[in-house]
Amino acid sequence: MDEYMTVELTLDNDEVVECAILTLFEAGGKEYIALLPLNEDGETEDGDVYLYRYTEDANGEPELENIEDDDEYEIAADAFDEWMDTQEFEESGDDE
Repeated sequence: MDEYMTVELTLDNDEVVECAILTLFEAGGKEYIALLPLNEDGETEDGDVYLYRYTEDANGEPELENIEDDDEYEIAADAFDEWMDTQEFEESGDDE
């Protein structure tokens, strides 16, 4: 449960959701972040993963931006899927 760094995310409807940071990754020359919402107990559940464009401001503070363009989202989602595939492969390789 404590293996993830977390961030509070404010959704468009002003709902605040605590999310685990799954990974930061690059796709198409831009940085992205994958977030997994946590339940009330602070535990991860299988469900939707939120993808956002990730940047840092002049002070090094992280900033998240919605991905508005469908093509850009597709590039980011494909790169995240590839990352997930490598994670599953690495986990299955530990059994040998």
